[in-house]
Amino acid sequence: MRDRVYRTEAVIIRRSDFGEADRLLTLMTPQGKRRVVAKGVRKTTSRLAGHIELFTYTTMLLAVGRNLDIVTQSVIRASYDGLRGDLERIGAAYYVAELIDRMTEDEDENRRAFELLVSTLGALDTSRSPDLVLRHYELHLLDALGFRPQLRECAMCQELLDEDTRHFSPAAGGALCPRCAPADRSASRMSLASFKLLRFLQMQPVEAVERLSLSQEVRREAEQLLRAYIRRILERDLKSVEFLEDVRSAL
Repeated sequence: MRDRVYRTEAVIIRRSDFGEADRLLTLMTPQGKRRVVAKGVRKTTSRLAGHIELFTYTTMLLAVGRNLDIVTQSVIRASYDGLRGDLERIGAAYYVAELIDRMTEDEDENRRAFELLVSTLGALDTSRSPDLVLRHYELHLLDALGFRPQLRECAMCQELLDEDTRHFSPAAGGALCPRCAPADRSASRMSLASFKLLRFLQMQPVEAVERLSLSQEVRREAEQLLRAYIRRILERDLKSVEFLEDVRSAL
């Protein structure tokens, strides 16, 4: 039986007004995604309000409620102030939060996905290449949730891929060898540089992106390839993608 009061690490990935003065929060925790209510936090006298900002990494004390658990205490572990002052970084944080929200179910425990979320927000806070941080996040989240794109072996025949690989198939689940590529007319063309980038990011920690120096063409191509793959899985585009594009066009 679950304790009436319990403590958990959490990242706030979504929030909305609820009732007269409350907020409904969507949390990502090591035990999975859950929705909770923070009572009275929209009142000017609330001491809790500053501890439940969007994208904040906290330790929360929660009381079990009839329908929704209730936040009784929240202590900030990391607030990621650097990303909040930069429009591109805050747009990237919205994307990070929306992607994990859409790809996970409530109460589906996945500590690896939670730790990836925390490390990605930390990287977005300081990285010189927030776009590459997102590519790393996409690849590792897909892996953690069982959707790892095949980049070492052909997604159709399982033969080892080499530098002649030039196609990526969202439908097949990854890159295709030259022999199998004609079988999927919807497969996207992929440059060798983008292929190498995706393979590199799939195997490296997020800190490795700081070592990379790449053209905008390669960065955009890798983004489009992964976006097509994620669209295939979710059967939709994320709202935050449009926001990111608007931000880029304004820079």
